[in-house]
Amino acid sequence: MDLLIPSTGLLFWMSLTFLVVLFILWKFGFPVITSMVAERKAFIDDSLRKAHEANEKLANIQKESESILQEAREKQAQILKEAADTRDAIVEKAQDKARQEGARLLEDARVAIDQERKAAIADIRKQVATLSVEIAEKVLKKNLQGDQAQMDLIDHMLDDASNIK
Repeated sequence: MDLLIPSTGLLFWMSLTFLVVLFILWKFGFPVITSMVAERKAFIDDSLRKAHEANEKLANIQKESESILQEAREKQAQILKEAADTRDAIVEKAQDKARQEGARLLEDARVAIDQERKAAIADIRKQVATLSVEIAEKVLKKNLQGDQAQMDLIDHMLDDASNIK
């Protein structure tokens, strides 16, 4: 029966040993364990806080990157619009220059054609006058072979000259 109910002396010494071990643990062991647990808790809390801050920074960075990407897209669209405007202006300028050059060439061609026409008309007049003089000379030679025909022609010309005045 000693196994089930311990003796009073054994119970006393076991209680005394338990209280001594409890006191030693209470004085030296538990403060170290509780400080380690507190340090571990502080480390975990600090890690969680840093993780939360890192998540916030990551969210801010993502927002900033989206903002930067949006700004870059806007700048790209603006640059493309400016390039298209510049291209259109250059094309318009080139078309205006081509129109002006075409008009100038057309006017030069008209002037050249007019000069050629005038030269041709002058040449034709010269040829007609030469032919007329030659024909008149031949007709006059044929008609004025006698002295009477020459005198009639002179009278006729004097009459015409006096009528003109």
